[in-house]
Parts: sequence; structure tokens; C-alpha cells
Amino acid sequence: MKPTLPSGTNWRNAALAIGLALLLSACGFHLRGSDGSYNLPFASVYINLPASSPLAIDLKRNIRGTGATAIAADPAGADGVVEVISDPEATRGKSILSLNNNGRVREYLLSYTIVFRVRDRKGNELLAPTQIGLTRPITFNETQLLAKETEEAQLYRDMRADLVQQMMRRMAHIKPVLPAMSVAPAQL
Repeated sequence: MKPTLPSGTNWRNAALAIGLALLLSACGFHLRGSDGSYNLPFASVYINLPASSPLAIDLKRNIRGTGATAIAADPAGADGVVEVISDPEATRGKSILSLNNNGRVREYLLSYTIVFRVRDRKGNELLAPTQIGLTRPITFNETQLLAKETEEAQLYRDMRADLVQQMMRRMAHIKPVLPAMSVAPAQL
């Protein structure tokens, strides 16, 4: 049997689709936020968390990843200061979501919450205290205790990564306070 070739219309449609794809990629079209990068309005930023905090490590890694913002070691030398009011590592929680027929836990609800604000080097508040709260359900099975503990730890890591991305998005939308311009009174 001899294979049949597609009709001329199919060739034209395929060529048109390829041409449109090439045009879109050549003009610099990108989906908004598709690369995960953010333009922070600071040349340098200080984060008031202990250096060993998992949240601080993830946040600093993401800020360094922008390529345009440096991490300052001192708040006095930073253009922006991220003040963490409530550390999520200290306030993360685990509550019972549902029970089975025997009164044993079937599901837990994990929570991870942060309250933070951003100030400039002069102390002007650029971002008012902002709360970000995340929750994730997790099923529980007492016969798989070790696996469930590992799953819980992974869920907390995922929530921390999500929290950092939400913080980065909020900081990227900050508009720096511009100095007041002195205007000379109009001459009459």
C-alpha cells in the first residue's frame, strides 16, 4: 500500500501554525510571570531573620536570583528592610481536620502564616503589615507514620516556597517613596 500525502489545505494550515509560532517567539512575546523573576524596587535589601532560618535562606536565594538586588548585612546600608513580624517557623500549625468512625484522626490541616512589612532606609513604610496564610490538608494513617511525617515535612517546604513567591510578588509591586519636590511659588 502506498502512503497518502496530506491535502494542500493541511500543509497550508501546518505552515501557518509554524509561521505564527515563529512570529510570536521572534517578537519577544512571553507569558506574564512565566519565568518567575521579579524586579524589586531596591538596589539592596535587608531581611531581619536569623541567617539560619529556612525562610531567610529561601527568600535571600530568590532575591539574589533577580540579579539586580543585593542582600545587605546591615539595615542601615539597605534601600529596603523586610521586617518579619511573625516568623512562620514559630507559628506554623497542625490541627485536626476530620476523624474516622472510631474517633481517630483521618486528616490534619497544616498552616503556615507570616506577617511582614517593608520599610525604606528612612523608615518610611513601603508595604504595610501584610499577612500571608497558607493551609494544606494531609491525610493521616497510623500504619504509615514515617511516610506521613516525610509527607508533612515536604508540604511545609512547599508552603514555604509558595510563601516566598507571594512575598516576592508583593515586594515587586512596591512603589518607592519619592522625595518631595520643592515648588517655587508662582510670581505674580
